[in-house]
Amino acid sequence: MSLHDDAVRVLETYDGQEELRGVYLAHLAARPDGMWKSCEAGHVTASALVIDPGRGRVLLTLHKKLGMWLQMGGHCEPGDPSLAAAALREATEESGIPGLTLLPGGPVQLDRHAIPAPCHWHLDVQYAALAPVGAVEAISEESLDLRWFAYDEVAAVADGSVVRLLERTRAALSARVPG
Repeated sequence: MSLHDDAVRVLETYDGQEELRGVYLAHLAARPDGMWKSCEAGHVTASALVIDPGRGRVLLTLHKKLGMWLQMGGHCEPGDPSLAAAALREATEESGIPGLTLLPGGPVQLDRHAIPAPCHWHLDVQYAALAPVGAVEAISEESLDLRWFAYDEVAAVADGSVVRLLERTRAALSARVPG
């Protein structure tokens, strides 16, 4: 299965954000190159919020180009076998933390955001990555800084997309805990 086909499968089974999900699927149906940075109309990206639920915190990166605190993520690469693998690769590379695992159940959120020319849109498929106990981060060349933030600190440093991603991740984590 190609990465393009995997993305279509993931989006077809994603539960929620119906209108935005339709935009993503229409984009991929119209553009065989819709997964790649070279697609100037926009392209699918993959990201993951690195979370340490035991300590009630998330790891954010101060993005070098954008100067904003964001989740780890970026462009898909030809060697990525799946969208989930691309998100996990990006999270591992940018956090420097080995042993991250994606929260089961697929993507947590979709977020479409404008980016500077020559491309126009990132169609981001956002996952959550659980940090192993005792995880120690290591800054990458893509970041100005990496920092753990308590859940209640995120709204003060990050934009609404990251705040929503954290809220949806926490809800997904709560759904996993037996009542």
